[in-house]
Amino acid sequence: MTGVKLSELAARLPASVPFVGPEAQERARGHRFAARIGANENVFGPSPAAIEAMRRAAGEVWKYADPENHDLRMALAAHHRVAPENVMVGEGIDGLLGYLVRLMIAPGDRVVTSLGGYPTFNYHVTGYGGDLVSVPYRDDAEDTRALVRRAAEVGARMVYLANPDNPMGSWHDARRVAEMIEALPDNCLLVLDEAYIEFAPEGTAPPLDPEDGRVIRMRTFSKAYGLAGARVGYALGPAELIDAFNRVRNHFAMGRISQAGAQAALADRDWLQQTLEKVANARRRLARIAAGNGLRALPSAANFVAIDCGRDAAFARAVLDGLVARGVFVRMPFVSPQNRCIRVSAGTSHDLDVFARALPDALEQAGRG
Repeated sequence: MTGVKLSELAARLPASVPFVGPEAQERARGHRFAARIGANENVFGPSPAAIEAMRRAAGEVWKYADPENHDLRMALAAHHRVAPENVMVGEGIDGLLGYLVRLMIAPGDRVVTSLGGYPTFNYHVTGYGGDLVSVPYRDDAEDTRALVRRAAEVGARMVYLANPDNPMGSWHDARRVAEMIEALPDNCLLVLDEAYIEFAPEGTAPPLDPEDGRVIRMRTFSKAYGLAGARVGYALGPAELIDAFNRVRNHFAMGRISQAGAQAALADRDWLQQTLEKVANARRRLARIAAGNGLRALPSAANFVAIDCGRDAAFARAVLDGLVARGVFVRMPFVSPQNRCIRVSAGTSHDLDVFARALPDALEQAGRG
């Protein structure tokens, strides 16, 4: 029997999973986590209106969904005061990033990102043969000026910026992002990932110019709207680029249940506001828990907090392992010096009680005197 013949590019790629899910860890441990606060999910859940809309849609799940995502696109266009032609719906930001890279990046094209930034974007770039060029963080934030300089130096086709940032929770104000857009070299697209923008302070997002060909903005229903399992994201950008997605996207990727839930969630502004308040309260409590254990919580504009463990990556990893052993699912950044931290998602009161009880023992086990 002959082996599977992969393409030359695919054969060079490592088999990898950007994130190991909590389910895989639970299977390995043989136990469920007592607190699932590692994947930046919105543990407060979606709007009851969204749940009811999805329940109704489930009765017609025998039908294919509208491949144009028409009703949801119309609702998003009205919400952002743009034309429907400026909106593309897809299976989460991850799916849209994959389509965008496929559209824009040929083998050997340079793409600039931050070293230790969102790994799924990198996964798509390498998967289509792009050449990743990384820029270090500066003071635990993505360095917008260094990203632009590096893009000019290497002739990059694309620059990626998450604002607010994952995994650190840091953010830049609208003025800094606008400055970055103005400074981009010719023929270079800014991929502005705003997955956590609803949690950020007022003035974080620059004004929306949907026809600005220098930038495409990515948003999601996975975080503030509590629909991570439904996989709904959307892009906002110039009509010509948005229309190009129709050349490569899976037109039936979005299910009826997901479309219905997202549209109902978008309309429930009261639930969104309640969620934002709960997340802010959870971030404040995480900061208190960290301080009570001699650690420092970094300022965050997302639904998680990076906690500086005060030593190196080995110590942070030991703390994380100690938490996992005690039933607390958390994660940590991949790259130094950010990997001196653990990253803890905003949780319910119960989740944070579990974390508060487990952290001192995890620290002691990690070897802190």
